[in-house]
Amino acid sequence: MSAGESSRKTLETESYHTRFSAWTPFSNMSLNRQLFQERIALISHWFDLWTNKQRQEFLSTIFLRCTKSQLRFVQDWFSERIQVTKVDFSTVLPRFISLYIFSFLNPKDLCAAAQVSWPWKFLTEQDCLWMPKCIKFGWFLPYTPTDNEYGAWKHHYIACVSSLDWLTPREAAAIYGTLNEPKTEEEELLERQREKCLRKIIWEKIALHKKELFKVRPPWVSGTRCSSLLKPKCQPRLSQTVRERVGLHEALEKQLVLASLEALPRRSNISGSHSYPLLSKRNGLGVYRNDDSSSCALQPHFILISSRIPAYEMVVESVKAGVVSVVYEHSGMTLESLLYLIGKALTGRKAQSMGIFSDGDSREINLLQGYKIGLKNLLRPEVRDFWEKLGSYVATEEEGGHVDFFVPFGASEAGIEILSQLSQLTGTFFTAPTGIATGSYQHILSDWLGPQGERTPPSIYFSESKLQMWSNFMDFLEDALKSVRKQLRPFFQELQKNISGRMIGQFMFDTMNMASMLNNQEIAQVLADGLMELLKGDSERNVMKDNSQDTKSSLSKSDLNVEVLINLERKLQTGSAEKRTHVVRELFQSERKFVQMLEIVRDVYVTPLKAALSSNRAILSAVNVQIIFSDILRILSLNRQFLEDLRDRLQEWDPAHCVGDIVIKFGSQLNTYTNFFNNYPVVLKTIEKMKQNINMKDQLSDIQRIIRGCPTLTEVNRYLIRVQDVAQLHCCDEEIHFSLRFYEHIRDLSLFLFNDALLVSSRGTSHTPYERTSKTTYQFIVSVALQRLIVEDIPDSKYVKNAFILQGPKCEWICATEIEDDKFLWLSVLQNAIKSSMEKCDWI
Repeated sequence: MSAGESSRKTLETESYHTRFSAWTPFSNMSLNRQLFQERIALISHWFDLWTNKQRQEFLSTIFLRCTKSQLRFVQDWFSERIQVTKVDFSTVLPRFISLYIFSFLNPKDLCAAAQVSWPWKFLTEQDCLWMPKCIKFGWFLPYTPTDNEYGAWKHHYIACVSSLDWLTPREAAAIYGTLNEPKTEEEELLERQREKCLRKIIWEKIALHKKELFKVRPPWVSGTRCSSLLKPKCQPRLSQTVRERVGLHEALEKQLVLASLEALPRRSNISGSHSYPLLSKRNGLGVYRNDDSSSCALQPHFILISSRIPAYEMVVESVKAGVVSVVYEHSGMTLESLLYLIGKALTGRKAQSMGIFSDGDSREINLLQGYKIGLKNLLRPEVRDFWEKLGSYVATEEEGGHVDFFVPFGASEAGIEILSQLSQLTGTFFTAPTGIATGSYQHILSDWLGPQGERTPPSIYFSESKLQMWSNFMDFLEDALKSVRKQLRPFFQELQKNISGRMIGQFMFDTMNMASMLNNQEIAQVLADGLMELLKGDSERNVMKDNSQDTKSSLSKSDLNVEVLINLERKLQTGSAEKRTHVVRELFQSERKFVQMLEIVRDVYVTPLKAALSSNRAILSAVNVQIIFSDILRILSLNRQFLEDLRDRLQEWDPAHCVGDIVIKFGSQLNTYTNFFNNYPVVLKTIEKMKQNINMKDQLSDIQRIIRGCPTLTEVNRYLIRVQDVAQLHCCDEEIHFSLRFYEHIRDLSLFLFNDALLVSSRGTSHTPYERTSKTTYQFIVSVALQRLIVEDIPDSKYVKNAFILQGPKCEWICATEIEDDKFLWLSVLQNAIKSSMEKCDWI
């Protein structure tokens, strides 16, 4: 190559201004275009050779690198070339499913649906839809339709509705003669204006009703009737006051007539015909009121029932209609969770009165497991905060609100003091029964503290007859328990006798030495035998002659006494030697059994554990092995030496030998037993800790086994707290406000919460043909330390429910639970775990 050609190549290369690659010229557009087309052809060739999974991974990588405008281009390309198919469900689904869907519509909506299309008209006029609606009002066809006739029940329903006799007061007066007194023109004008005003109010409320239903209802549910089967869990509900304030057009028309009659003055009927009575004021939500303050201020009665109450199902059944009742679990609940249940049940309203039906006595109430509320813990921060928040759910004492404890606090000064302090904390009146009654729960039907008037607290919440039936049932259970105790008392008495005998024997053994007990027994036995011999000697002496044999009798008497004493002495010596021999042999046998038991502990537990340590396959650490078994091994060594000394002594045993020196030598080393008893609680705690660690290791191993790609989870002091299934969401536009954001469901996740980390895994479900059960698989995504995790709540809106954000150091997840309670419990447990983890790090 010449020098000119070399310089020309160099200049041409510099003119391309290559960047990152020598094969990508930016200045020369023709070469750039040509190279771009070649690379497209090469990538297309590779794409044709890839598998389906590889193609999906490639597309996922490309889409993640695209900008919003490029993704919008892809979306427009699909919308132009692949049109979305819009199909009428009534023409695709089976007819009986379409009819089932239409059955949830009311008659007005069915008539509106009949105007959509001919298939809808044919389906919505079927007799199976209209016949139940007619029969509900007692309207029956006067003839039997033919086989090919349809729509007969619909026409019959329309005819019956159109002929209903709903009249205004003036129309009723013209027909039935209920208004006989003539009215002036001013009165008639005022009545017409009143009716006009009422009709205006009715139509305004109908419009408000439709507007609110349009906001909250899903598109597949009717605007005037929501099915409980199709209603989603996350659907926001209309408030009770709105549902009671607005209704259908026909019902409001009827109320218009009655309200107009109520507005009329009550006057006597001159002609003797019937007059309209005034409306009853039982329902304070009449349509004639313009202000909604009365409807919003409805305060129901609320009763809280503990599951610890025996046969609490009967208590729940005795609750009156209209009283809000909540049954809570006594165990496994916290004060915060209990407040959450109360607030959820009241739905933002205040209770006129609140009853707490739980176990307790005159000095404390067993509200929850671990929370026996009394004077000692009433002012603790968490307990005080609970009662202050509980008082905010109840009307104040000036408004007539009160809290009723169904425990006999009024029977003691301590209980009255508790009620007084609670009243000062919350500003609400607290009351309780005085407890002057017999039976296990009869105190709730006795007198109560405070001015109750005609209605006592039990009559506010419960049907007294049903509550009395439950109380009698409790008395019956008490009688049954007494009978059971009576039947089992002999067995327990025998057991008590055995235990008492062991306790007395142990007491005697602790207070008296063995020598004293043995000496006392021997002396008592020898004296008893000597007394029997002396009695025999006295009887023989009475048979002897007196006068001629006095000297001989005296000599034989003396010899007899000496012989008796000699026999007693020999018997005493012989019995003592045999008893000593028996005692020493029994001591040897018991000691040999004890040493054998300790050797079993050494061979079965200590030796394998130490062998595992030597082979680097440790089951327990060397420290734990030392804590658990060191004192036992020392005791084994001490008692083995004691056993060998006893064996040597027994081999050369005779009545002259003793074992006192061996026992004294053994007793001088009994501090080994003292150390064992002092360390015994530590040994038990170590064993329990090892059991928990093994269970936690097994649990962590199971989790690691079911999650594909999961790293090693076995760590020191790590344990599982909770597993929560959530749905991962993606926000289409994060720049707008939370209440207006749309979210897309990406995939399902399972969150494994440990005490030091959060493991995030994807969850998939696969179904096997011809099997009803499904298989759930987990794929590891990431593990985040709790100290580096941030939790953020997402307020509920009409686009998302029960959502929250988990933000790690590198990425974040928008998650949502299916149930509202799951979100509350999950966030509560997660925040407590994060707090505990941070406190542990600060302490370290």
